[in-house]
Amino acid sequence: MALLITHKCINCDMCEPECPNQAITMGSEFYEIDSERCTECIGHYDTPTCQKVCPIDNTIIIDPQHRESNEQLWDKFVLLHH
Repeated sequence: MALLITHKCINCDMCEPECPNQAITMGSEFYEIDSERCTECIGHYDTPTCQKVCPIDNTIIIDPQHRESNEQLWDKFVLLHH
């Protein structure tokens, strides 16, 4: 389940440097999360750091277009970091 940054994003620059997978980049209007790189911080932290540092509630949500199991997220983590 990759995460998704919604239109509520205020471009505060808090999430991008915190992403251990370098999945967050500036899009045309606001920050975006690359679903191919997002592991919801599995392998790094207990909860997604982007959600923790975001100052606006419910701005970073589970992406309904990219649902993945914990096993799939762990597999992605291994491919990205090993």
